[in-house]
Amino acid sequence: MRRAGQAPADKEAVYNRIPVLRAERGVSRRDLAAALGVHYQTIGYLERGEYSPSLHLALRIADYFEVPVEVVFSLKPFPRIGDTS
Repeated sequence: MRRAGQAPADKEAVYNRIPVLRAERGVSRRDLAAALGVHYQTIGYLERGEYSPSLHLALRIADYFEVPVEVVFSLKPFPRIGDTS
């Protein structure tokens, strides 16, 4: 069983920090979706790992947050905040 917010444990999983970046900047799912030209539910699907973005969308998301794409997306789970291991 997977925990909420985790992508399925398979070789196609793409992990992301979209919720963290949105929270840091005070951006709602709807606001991010509008800026990217996608439906707000798409942002939810991405955040929950139910949908992997196209390369184009991943780059646009990184550009929106003004960070490198690898800050937003990874093939491995990101360490939990405060995890020192």
